[in-house]
Amino acid sequence: MKIAVIGTGYVGLVVGACFAENGNDVICVDNDQTKVRGLQRGRIPIYEPGLEELVRRNRAEGRLTFTTALDRAVRASQIVFIAVGTPMGEDGSADLQHVLDVARDVARAMKGYTVIVDKSTVPVGTANKVREVVRLQTTHPFSVVSNPEFLKQGAAIEDFMKPDRVVIGAEDPRATDIMKELYAPFTRTGAPIMIMDCASAELAKYAANAMLATRVSFMNEIANVCDALGADVDQVRMAVASDRRIGSSFLFPGVGYGGSCFPKDVKALLRFSQDARYEFGILRAVETVNEAQKARMLMKLDAHFGSLKGRHIGVWGLAFKPKTDDMREAPSITIINGLLARGANVHAFDPEAEQVARGIFGSRIVYAPGSYDAVTGADALVIVTEWSEFRRPDFARMKRLMRAPVIFDGRNIYNPATMRALGFTYHSVGRP
Repeated sequence: MKIAVIGTGYVGLVVGACFAENGNDVICVDNDQTKVRGLQRGRIPIYEPGLEELVRRNRAEGRLTFTTALDRAVRASQIVFIAVGTPMGEDGSADLQHVLDVARDVARAMKGYTVIVDKSTVPVGTANKVREVVRLQTTHPFSVVSNPEFLKQGAAIEDFMKPDRVVIGAEDPRATDIMKELYAPFTRTGAPIMIMDCASAELAKYAANAMLATRVSFMNEIANVCDALGADVDQVRMAVASDRRIGSSFLFPGVGYGGSCFPKDVKALLRFSQDARYEFGILRAVETVNEAQKARMLMKLDAHFGSLKGRHIGVWGLAFKPKTDDMREAPSITIINGLLARGANVHAFDPEAEQVARGIFGSRIVYAPGSYDAVTGADALVIVTEWSEFRRPDFARMKRLMRAPVIFDGRNIYNPATMRALGFTYHSVGRP
């Protein structure tokens, strides 16, 4: 099939590369000339495992191209995906300006029947707004489809190529058939293609992320209760997870969720629920708990040291999760800003997020070239992101390098008894 993807951010680039990998001809469009030139030369602007190889292979085969010429891309395509950003407004609502601007440009460029697909995460009612914008700009036939993405950063290629489900919001049988044909190669193992109305498809993405965020905040609350009562959250978690009605996913306590989806989508769902005169009380609590959880590690540091002024604190992990360089709403930002406000000196290491972090912290922290460099001379280590390389360090080397063998583990990646036996003062989340 002939496909145009408007927007080469995280979603657009993954979508374009994966569709090309299955034999489609894909044109990715972006108005950032520097980014497009870089992509044309094989430079990938984000870190996502497997993406660079996928882009290079399909560029070499001629199935994947990059351009700033939206009009030519639209005229060459039967399906146009809108994958531009929907930044969060001051009131928590999703800003649809870019989506509607692209829809307007697509309509002006169309030369025949076109399926216009909302791939961006958008509030309920966006398909209707896109449909109206397009209708005012063209006399050509078209269909508007809502096709939300369910991609986990760090596993996006796998998620797209082997989806749990494909959700398609469409009210036009012609568009439905085209979308089924497009996704058929990705669902050969039995994953369902779910056809529904556009409003339900739009809400499905927010509902999924809100449910996952709720599980995270709930387990963080349980961990805090464990801290207060001397219980072990790992034991509690395993007991809860063994219930088939609940399962084990997203039941690990930590320093709070971050990233480009959960915080933004929770706020957006709260906002458009409120606009519909419904107060989403549980989700309001989820958001409140998450913001408080990011600061709890600072409280533990305060309790241990009394004063952090002049202390050298090593930090492992800056990205909001492993296998990405994304720091949007990352707990590390709250923790590091809190350390700096208390007068601490921060030496941080992350395998992929250093350049992003420089744009946030500038020269206020030291960017260590390696994990052991971050702890050399440190009064304590704070673990914020559970990168695999942090799970089996040389503890004897760490003890020699650190001024004091103190670890604050925000991801519970070590065993408390083992750490005590090794001579570390060890603080974790919800474990005695």
